Amino acid sequence: MISILVADDHPIVRSGIVALLQTAPDLEVIGEAADGGQAVELAARLKPDLVLMDLRMPVLDGDEATARILAADPGIRIIVLTTYESDESILTAIEAGASGYLLKAAPQEEILAGIRSVARGEVALAPSIAALLVRRVKSPPAVTLTERETQVLALVAQGNSNARIAGALFLSEATVKTHLLHVFEKLGVSDRTRAVTLAMELGLLKR
Repeated sequence: MISILVADDHPIVRSGIVALLQTAPDLEVIGEAADGGQAVELAARLKPDLVLMDLRMPVLDGDEATARILAADPGIRIIVLTTYESDESILTAIEAGASGYLLKAAPQEEILAGIRSVARGEVALAPSIAALLVRRVKSPPAVTLTERETQVLALVAQGNSNARIAGALFLSEATVKTHLLHVFEKLGVSDRTRAVTLAMELGLLKR
C-alpha cells in the first residue's frame, strides 16, 4: 500500500482527490491538510510515503511546504497536483524537491499512474509540463536588466529595504518599487528573494 497525504485548501477539490484515490486498491489516504502549514505538521506526524501538494495555499505555499517536508524527511515523495502550469511555478516546485508535477485537469488514469511512478522512485510530469520544460532548456529566455534595475537588485541582494535603496541611489521609494516590479516581470518571479537568486543563476548579478 502507498500511504498518501492530500494537501489542498479547497474542501470540494480535496474530497474529490480523496475519492479518486480511494478507488485504487493500492493507495491509502492517511491524512488531509487544508493549508501548507498543516501539510508540514501532518507529514512529520503521519510519515506518508507520498504527499499530493497543491501549489497555492494559505499559511505556506506548496513549494515552501514541499521544501520544509523534505528538509525534515527526505524519504517522503511529493507530487504537485495543481491547476498552474507557468514556467516559474513549475521550476519553483521542482527546485523545492517535488518528484512530480501533475495537473488537476488530467485524466484520472494519468494521475494514478503518476502517483505509482513517483512511489517507485521515478519522476512524473504531465505531458504539457514536460514539453514546456524541454522548450525552456532548449531556448532559455534572454533576460536583460537596465543599469538602474541591476543597481537596485544588487542592493536588494545585500539586504537593504526599499527606503535604504532609495537613499543610496537618490531615488524615491516609489521609483525603487517600480524598478523592482519591472525586474520581477522580466524574471517571471513574484518576490525579492527569488529575483535575487534567479538573477545570480542567470549571471545578471555577481554572487
